[in-house]
Amino acid sequence: MEAPIENDLCLRIRRSEQALMAHHEAVLRTYGLTMTQYTVLLFLSREGGMSGAQLARSCGVTQQSMSSVLTTMETKELIRRETSPVHAKVQIATLTDEGRTLLDRAYQEVVVLERALTEAFTPSEHAALCELLERATTVLVQQTRQRTSGAGH
Repeated sequence: MEAPIENDLCLRIRRSEQALMAHHEAVLRTYGLTMTQYTVLLFLSREGGMSGAQLARSCGVTQQSMSSVLTTMETKELIRRETSPVHAKVQIATLTDEGRTLLDRAYQEVVVLERALTEAFTPSEHAALCELLERATTVLVQQTRQRTSGAGH
């Protein structure tokens, strides 16, 4: 217990993440979307068709959870799923027109926070913060891999 608790980077990162999630969830709730559903729409708009496994990895959820999310989204007609031309057992999800329209509407509100955060920093501070967050994320991922692979016990 060397450093005072207010210097604990993990707690600061967690607090920022909680504030970000609370904001996004409040905005997305008005569109009938969860954070995971919004993220799926965002990835599909940027990447095109993706499998459930790819989306699960991209969104940081299990394949079982993603399967449920995609079923709900398909029922809401936000996505469509078709059999992959490469693998008969793989379903590829793509955006429907309804999904794209909903994403565009929700994104207009989500981007307000992104702009406010960007404006809170000078351009050099913004670039430095992005680089520092990437570096922190790399360390967090490495530490997680070490713990889950059995190293470091």
